[in-house]
Amino acid sequence: MSQPTPAALPEPPRAERRPHERTHHGDTFVDDYHWLSVADDPQVLEHLRAENAYTEARTAHLAGLTETLFQEMRARIRETDMSVPVRKDGWWYFSRTQEGKQYETHARVAYVAGEPRPVPEPGVELPGEQVLLDGNVEAGQRDFFELGGLEPDPAGERVAFLFDERGDELYALVVRDIASGEVLDDAVTGAGTGLVWSLDGRYVFYTRRDDAWRSFQVWRHEVGRPTGDDVLVFQEDDALFSIGIDASRDDRWLEIWSESRTTTEVALLDLADPTGAPRVVEPRTPGLDYGIEVDGDRILVVHNASRVDFDLAWAPLATPGRESWRPVLSGEDGDRILGVSAFETFTAVTMRHGGLATVRLLDRTDDGYGEPRDVPVDSEVYTLAVGSNPEYASEALQVVLVSYLTPRAVYDLDPATGEMTLLQQREVPGYDPSRYREERLWVEARDGAKVPVSLVRRADVRPDGDNPVLVSGYGAYEISNDPYFSAARLSLLDRGVVYAVAHVRGGGELGRAWYDQGKLLAKPNTFTDFVDVTRALVEQKWASPDRVAAEGGSAGGLLMGAAVNEAPELYRVVHAAVPFVDALTTILNPDLPLTVGEWEEWGNPLEDPEVYAVMKAYTPYENVRAVDYPTILATTSLHDTRVFVAEPAKWVQALRDTVTSDFAERPVLFKVEMGGGHGGHSGRYDSWRQHAFENAVILDALGAAE
Repeated sequence: MSQPTPAALPEPPRAERRPHERTHHGDTFVDDYHWLSVADDPQVLEHLRAENAYTEARTAHLAGLTETLFQEMRARIRETDMSVPVRKDGWWYFSRTQEGKQYETHARVAYVAGEPRPVPEPGVELPGEQVLLDGNVEAGQRDFFELGGLEPDPAGERVAFLFDERGDELYALVVRDIASGEVLDDAVTGAGTGLVWSLDGRYVFYTRRDDAWRSFQVWRHEVGRPTGDDVLVFQEDDALFSIGIDASRDDRWLEIWSESRTTTEVALLDLADPTGAPRVVEPRTPGLDYGIEVDGDRILVVHNASRVDFDLAWAPLATPGRESWRPVLSGEDGDRILGVSAFETFTAVTMRHGGLATVRLLDRTDDGYGEPRDVPVDSEVYTLAVGSNPEYASEALQVVLVSYLTPRAVYDLDPATGEMTLLQQREVPGYDPSRYREERLWVEARDGAKVPVSLVRRADVRPDGDNPVLVSGYGAYEISNDPYFSAARLSLLDRGVVYAVAHVRGGGELGRAWYDQGKLLAKPNTFTDFVDVTRALVEQKWASPDRVAAEGGSAGGLLMGAAVNEAPELYRVVHAAVPFVDALTTILNPDLPLTVGEWEEWGNPLEDPEVYAVMKAYTPYENVRAVDYPTILATTSLHDTRVFVAEPAKWVQALRDTVTSDFAERPVLFKVEMGGGHGGHSGRYDSWRQHAFENAVILDALGAAE
């Protein structure tokens, strides 16, 4: 990493040691930096500001590179743009972005029967266009603004929306008259995500969180009335479960989802009778995981009652329970059925096949559903997903196709003929896809498992043992790290960086079994897979042994910490974003937000000494070694409620206390966004600058800035 002269280098912040003992199962850990857990303590805030000042000073020489990367990214993005209009009831809905503005504007125009879909021009207003919400106006001078939901009422006259102004995922609910812009109701604050109207437009349903930040209640609010009149509709008392709400595609039903990591229970409330009681589809059974989609007078169910990777069934809406489930679709080994979207004449099933996200179609018949048909894609590495399809009576299916080298393309798919009509492909000025290559590799892990690896590179880059490489990974919660296009990534590829995604166990790329092999007591497989993939890239000469970077966020930040503890010699620089690096301390404390619900992912170390021992062996904060480490960049946000700022703050101190690296050459850097949340900045330009800075640190350490 190029640096100023040693005499000009500042000293890194050193937090005061205040030993705090934690004892479980006969093991005592002395946490010198436990006091950093109180994020609003003035001394903690002072320390975080000192960390920011240090990082700014140590990276001042990267200001020019950061600006260059930001401008390169910006030049590849059509800043004044719009989404494809989608029809809902009597309107076409779409969003716009405008050059120089941070947030989207959400708008609509009237639907006229027999007339084609409108084709708005970027920056040009359509006749009769109505603005539902301008994010730039709503954000005003706020440092942070995130839209948590936007729903027009059934009559199309009012709009309800949720917004968060801190990054802590607590939302204010506002109801506004669309024509006049008058605020009709802003009484509800501190809501969770989820927003559903009753059919008569009299009520809105919303969720609330408990002290552990778990969504646990559904409330009914009468528009225009004080919140003291709100009615509790549903409460989830089991701390392992959290709830979510949604409306069925035909807007007739409020869906209330109670979910743990392994078990689901869904209830339906008739939105034509909004003061009625919810009715459970199938009572919870430990280990039974299911999801539903209302399809007129039927219900479609994706469930694991008969196969670990889930099957699709249907039942009459009047008798939706398990005893009425009738088989519709199963799959081959490793084919993971994820969800289903129902329409009047057909059904779209989202699933994973061969490690990739894809879609299958079935016709709706009088007595069930027809034979499944694949949606063909001519690509080795891709993501095919169902797009925005709010209208139940739709005669076409919007699908989205993207890959590492294919900018997001939106199609209308005719379910009868399979014909796909391109509606919009994201424009990338100056981009020539023929200059790059994407491919899939398979790496054998130390226990014999075959780990898929996505590889993206410039076309002239060969496996010659001299390439800078950035390896990315996640590996948790059955979340798949699927191919996506990134304008920022092109700046890395253009500088000769090989970009690799290690699809490690704990993710969902190869089905539920792939997830199960990277959770609970098997969690170490996630970390060893990542290290084995990195070693294979070096052995196969895709990577220079001294020019390897690694990057991951949240649970992927835990992956970064664990991997660098196991094999610090493999990496030259590591970026850990909002990293879950003090995992054992967090999972031992059921009073912290979200902890109890996480026990089905990591295990319960409070009650199980084996879980405690396994987590103790991999939690990054407690396993830093006294050897040379790579350059470390930890990034987070002050108001993150998913991974507290204390976790990376403590980890950074442990690294500085323990590792033997020369910090003049390999610093440990910590950057805290004082106004952001788990996703960092909310505004797009601020987010781009943050990304440019992170890439500048990586490129500089790899010697690939030019």
